[in-house]
Amino acid sequence: MSTHEAWLTQIFNHYLQGLGNWLLALFHQTAVNPEEPWADHIVMQILVGAIIISLLVALRSGLSVDKPGKLQHVFELIRGFVTDQADDQVGHEGHHHTVIFATLFLFLLVANLIGVIPKFMSPTQVAYVPAGCALVAFTYYNIVGVVKHGPFKYIKQFFGPIWWMTPLMFPIEIISHLARPLSLTIRLFANMYAGELVTMIFLNLTFIVLPALFMGLHVFVSILQAYIFMLLTMMYVAGAVSEEH
Repeated sequence: MSTHEAWLTQIFNHYLQGLGNWLLALFHQTAVNPEEPWADHIVMQILVGAIIISLLVALRSGLSVDKPGKLQHVFELIRGFVTDQADDQVGHEGHHHTVIFATLFLFLLVANLIGVIPKFMSPTQVAYVPAGCALVAFTYYNIVGVVKHGPFKYIKQFFGPIWWMTPLMFPIEIISHLARPLSLTIRLFANMYAGELVTMIFLNLTFIVLPALFMGLHVFVSILQAYIFMLLTMMYVAGAVSEEH
């Protein structure tokens, strides 16, 4: 097994090698090394999903109106924060989209922060993961735009306000929309990759104080990038459902 693999990835490749190759074959893919079909970022995403599901199960079992626990307080704060942001950005329809906003925020928050734990890595420092989240956001806001206005009225927004501007506005609008998932991907990937790289360099070169400072900075960047990703998704949804179009 490769020494660069995270310990959890090594376990997956040792005990779940057949499952990994079967899943790749299911999507007509082949592992570079069939003996190591599991990549770090895939295993870390599974771990992130398991952590979130476990927290939600624990939250569900301990819900109380009279005596809410600490976990309930934390999730109520997150829900209130996401709802307020959705109302500010999207307007009165913001609450209809809270689930997708909160899901993206929680997933990216945990995925970004898990890299702070020794022997783990942030899956968002691999471009495939931010790209997948960006495609989810891109697909979602276009779908809600079509559902809200109908396909013809939604597409009409790409033609510009005046008919004779269509040859100019249409390619500009198309390029602008197609650039959004690319922008979301690069922003998140670059920040998380750079943050992880700087933290690891200082962990290897210095002692406690400086690495701790950079780890604190990494935590701040992780939270900020999850928020920015969610906020931009809200803005895209707001543009898609706006009556002004």
